[in-house]
Amino acid sequence: MDEVALQALCDSACEKITEDRFIELATALIKAGQPRSGNALDPDMPGAEEEAIALFVAGKLEAVGQTVTLHEKTRHRPNVLGRIGGGDGPSLMINDHLDTYPVVEPEKWHMTDFDPFKATRHGDLLYGRGTSDTRANMAAALLAVQVLHELGVTYKGELMCCFTVDEERDGTDGSIYMTEELGLKPDYSITAEPTAWGGPEGPWGMSISTANSGHCLVNIDITGVKGHIWRPDIVANPILQAAKLLPELEKMAFEHVPHMFMGHTPPCCSVVRVRSGLEGEMQFSPDHCRITLAVVGIVPEMTMDSVLSDIQSVCNSVCGGSNEISVTASQTPGSLFVPGTEPVPDDQEPCVTLRRVYRDMMGEEPKINRKNAFNDTIRFRQAGINAVTFGPGEDGWAADNEWISIPKSVAAAKIYAQTIVRILGVKAPA
Repeated sequence: MDEVALQALCDSACEKITEDRFIELATALIKAGQPRSGNALDPDMPGAEEEAIALFVAGKLEAVGQTVTLHEKTRHRPNVLGRIGGGDGPSLMINDHLDTYPVVEPEKWHMTDFDPFKATRHGDLLYGRGTSDTRANMAAALLAVQVLHELGVTYKGELMCCFTVDEERDGTDGSIYMTEELGLKPDYSITAEPTAWGGPEGPWGMSISTANSGHCLVNIDITGVKGHIWRPDIVANPILQAAKLLPELEKMAFEHVPHMFMGHTPPCCSVVRVRSGLEGEMQFSPDHCRITLAVVGIVPEMTMDSVLSDIQSVCNSVCGGSNEISVTASQTPGSLFVPGTEPVPDDQEPCVTLRRVYRDMMGEEPKINRKNAFNDTIRFRQAGINAVTFGPGEDGWAADNEWISIPKSVAAAKIYAQTIVRILGVKAPA
């Protein structure tokens, strides 16, 4: 197919991608299989069960002519893999994940009538759990695939749609399983996850995240001396030590080599939990306090050992003056260390075509950056795939009243559709 015919095909696909179609599909995806798809990062909590949404998405892929297989490492957690085309061109994978954040406080979801899974439009924003992360991004990607099917597109290369479980907990049952145990390795991958920027009223766009920052969870255990509340003068209260330590952890600097893409967040600590005291012992000050940190913004060359060493040095400097206090930093049991990834060069696919399509449609070059957060792109990069992230969601990750921009989502769907046909190539009608 020559360039004139290919551009006409792209124009036809864009005409078929509308707000109404996006909202209809996103609304169905946001509701499907919830609340069982909520998957907490907390390693001491059970994982999600994404089976219902997986079967729903599998049906959508079968309806557009894809050969669909389910791959399950753990019961009720099937990964969905659809394939179509192949033979004379490269392979391109569209990726997204099936799990979401859990909903812990539904009483705060006033933008959805206190039903977090009821997709609700307010102006140009669509609210609901899984809008920005990431079922509405998935809707944009699926809509692109659907309209290309409706137009009768036959690919020279192979289109793969991989929708994974367990992404919110770093991919053990999902992207790690698919790459390391099943050998999934397309030439290129685009993960439809949040990279959008700009407010609803002002200029906006979507970045191409060619690399990701890593993260890990760290426990800091402070041990002191328990004593009666009437005698605080003879105890060593670890809570007081934690109070001294927390501000130092917040501002500490990690040893690292600055990278060409550092991301918006430098290597730093985010305190996620502080626990101390035993139920039934309020007459006593405790002898143990645990701080749990998320270390984020990790860049290449940082390791679990280097992170722990840096944190332990801060702990020793703050709490090392008392013989009755001991402080130990260790990796949180059951959690994974996720390293930062090296970027995909922006003069290689899929960056080349994404940049071209974005520039032609949006009138400007997309920003190229490092994404702060984890997504399956990291696991695909570790498997040697040219994998990037590009999507209409916002890198804000609202805990409650999560939302996504409808105009950005429609624009993303149009960009996905054009990128797919330009990378894979299209066979001329017989």
